[in-house]
Amino acid sequence: MLSTTGPIGIFDSGYGGLTILDKIRKLLPQYDYIYLGDNARTPYGTRSFEVVYEFTLQAVRKLFELGCPLVILACNTASAKALRSIQQNDLPHIDPSRRVLGVIRPTAECIGELTVSRHVGLLATAGTVKSQSYPLEVRKLYPDVQITGVACPLWVPLVENNEFNSPGADYFVRKYIDQLLEQDPEIDTIILGCTHYPLLMDKIRQFTPSHIRLVAQGEYVARSLKDYLSRHTDMRTRCTAGSSCEFLTTESVDKFQEAASIFLHQQVHVRSITLE
Repeated sequence: MLSTTGPIGIFDSGYGGLTILDKIRKLLPQYDYIYLGDNARTPYGTRSFEVVYEFTLQAVRKLFELGCPLVILACNTASAKALRSIQQNDLPHIDPSRRVLGVIRPTAECIGELTVSRHVGLLATAGTVKSQSYPLEVRKLYPDVQITGVACPLWVPLVENNEFNSPGADYFVRKYIDQLLEQDPEIDTIILGCTHYPLLMDKIRQFTPSHIRLVAQGEYVARSLKDYLSRHTDMRTRCTAGSSCEFLTTESVDKFQEAASIFLHQQVHVRSITLE
């Protein structure tokens, strides 16, 4: 089988993955990228494992069709509910030379260096918290670290409706942080386990005690990808380097452009596709 060369694929159920793409492109600007947002079927956080797996596999297949040798699931729910099945069951049949990576492992890897108290909080969607993916990944690497998770169902709508800086957001930001710290007052590090949450960072910081470190995923995922490509020269040579970026959405182009201006602070050209 001829090894495919092409852009790095970045997939998210919605717009949050744009925060991951932004950090990756800042650290690795030389590569070509395709960002695919399944905006028509977002959010994934409330859906069953089976449905998230099915939708994520459709997106991965589409990015493979478009020539991507490597796909990053820039979505915590997809990483939690679909990544392992795709890696173990689907890739060997589709094309064993391609790779699909997630965002949970790179975040888990950095935790051991960041927490002193060994008590870590997780703020994420209901799907990610329920999946127990973060405690499982962290425990593999750092068995002494205790993870406490709280679901924040209203944070994604606040971001996607451009309300994340409004006074109305304060109540819901504070509510989930307070819940988390009530469950474990010894927490000294909080993982923001959803790619939308960096846009709420100012508010989250405002209502989080100053000694607590907040971990947004973008920079850790970007560093992990850089490290991965430096260790896997075969994959690095297959990722084309023309500094381009293409945007695809399953929803309306206008809505995506509007959201991209919020997440990336720039206008982007986007085209609409269907997944099946």
